Amino acid sequence: MVRLTVDLIAKSSSHIRKKGDRSLPDYLRRLTHLNFSNRSIVDIEDLSVCRNLTVLYLYDNQISRISNLGFACRLTHLYLQNNCIGHMEDLCQLECLAKLYLGGNCIAVVEGLERLTKLKELHVENQRLAPGEKLLLDPRTLLCLADSLCVLNISQNAVDDVWDLGVLRGLTHLSATDNLLQRVQDLEEVFSQWPQLQRLDLIGNPVCQKPKYRDRLITACPRLEVLDGKEINDLSRQFLVNWKASKEASKEAGKRARDERALAAQAPHHPFLTHLDTALSRGAVLSCSLANSLPRREPLKGPGPHGLPRPLDPSHSSATRDHSLALALRASSSPGLCHGALGDSNAL
Repeated sequence: MVRLTVDLIAKSSSHIRKKGDRSLPDYLRRLTHLNFSNRSIVDIEDLSVCRNLTVLYLYDNQISRISNLGFACRLTHLYLQNNCIGHMEDLCQLECLAKLYLGGNCIAVVEGLERLTKLKELHVENQRLAPGEKLLLDPRTLLCLADSLCVLNISQNAVDDVWDLGVLRGLTHLSATDNLLQRVQDLEEVFSQWPQLQRLDLIGNPVCQKPKYRDRLITACPRLEVLDGKEINDLSRQFLVNWKASKEASKEAGKRARDERALAAQAPHHPFLTHLDTALSRGAVLSCSLANSLPRREPLKGPGPHGLPRPLDPSHSSATRDHSLALALRASSSPGLCHGALGDSNAL
């Protein structure tokens, strides 16, 4: 088994060539970059003498546990992808860490990063999980990374929702390809909380087959520049924004119309108003009946006195009309007068 030790560093031919005339302790103290990738390393021993280390490459090894890195308080880049790591541990002292690569391991829970307030990139894609498991992200860790994290890669981890990621409002790039995301509405609600999001990769999720998937995410993310590898031009974005605004305005107008109809249907009917409406309706019908039942007087024929044409009787039309109107008004004001009105009409 190969262990990463100070002796192994000292024996490495590449580091011996860089050492020159300096002593080994002095050389190790000045060392900033250390590359031991693909060396079949299974464990990390005490490297505390390398206190100025800023970049450490340990990918493509057989490391099963993160250990003995507490000394590296100046470490900014840590590459541990494609190992056998099962838990995220011994990272809380790396307060200057900006980029952490842990893809291709066996990590089931992203945790233990509460003190890494300068972390900008977190790569935990393609974890080798047991069947039926999915990658989980500790809410406490996410909350502590909310202001710093810009890039998150959680691809190929059977992730089926993104609700916990809503706090990461500083994200500019999310890669979540080949997962189990289903609902466009959930993505809209979460991604709309990320005002800085510029790049989004979701290829391989069921949600990509949903109607208007691309259009809805473009309108939800005002600064998105690339979606699933395809650039978004300003003309397309403006068209979709206008379409969404028109759709929402139409929806709001329909809602107002429905509300108005509902209020009208629920408005109380006063008994007096109901009685008055009935009375007026009956009075109108009665007035029409009375007008039709009045006898029509034919104008007198033949010459008048002295052989002149006989003038029409002005009282005929006016008296009949006035009497009919009076009966109609009395009937409309009180349906109980209908009987009397009919009696008057008979008197005519």
